[in-house]
Amino acid sequence: MASLDGASGVGGSPEETELSITLTLRMLMHGKEIGSIIGKKGETVKRIREQSSARITISEGSCPERITTITGSTDAVFRAVSMIAFKLEEDLGAGSDGAAAGRAPVTLRLVIPASQCGSLIGKAGVKIREIRESTGAQVQVAADLLPNSTERAVTVSGVPDTIIQCVRQICAVILESPPKGATIPYHPGLSLGTILLSANQVRG
Repeated sequence: MASLDGASGVGGSPEETELSITLTLRMLMHGKEIGSIIGKKGETVKRIREQSSARITISEGSCPERITTITGSTDAVFRAVSMIAFKLEEDLGAGSDGAAAGRAPVTLRLVIPASQCGSLIGKAGVKIREIRESTGAQVQVAADLLPNSTERAVTVSGVPDTIIQCVRQICAVILESPPKGATIPYHPGLSLGTILLSANQVRG
């Protein structure tokens, strides 16, 4: 176990320093995918947390979409993403018939500040094309912002192995170009009507 004062990280090699970067990845998921990740009585998410050492939180709410936030060292986050991708493949594949379903493409939707999407796309789309070609995954950056936020959805789909490669490359770009200005995070299901309603309920 690392000491509480973090002294274990002092004087490490450059590789060690790189692993000490804390990465936060937000993903937008549908109810069915959330159910798959949580598992019976929360067993699946507990296992992913333990085996990846990443902190995983899932937003509350009864809306069809929820945000899964994964925080930890880059390695821990990639391990968690890998486990989530394989779990989704297993559960989505099990839903259809025949052997072909074994490699059903998995789709992860990352939520990324719009100010970082430019670096991800690159000049004339060069960077995103390079990521697609080198990983074999499909990557799409949404043109519009997610409602009431300054974030965009980046959809990554393919078999788990290609998705993991792709997420690694996306994270490398994000770590190199921090978001500019304030980020207004996306909260699913929080429409303007709901905000106004809750504001009106505050008695003043």
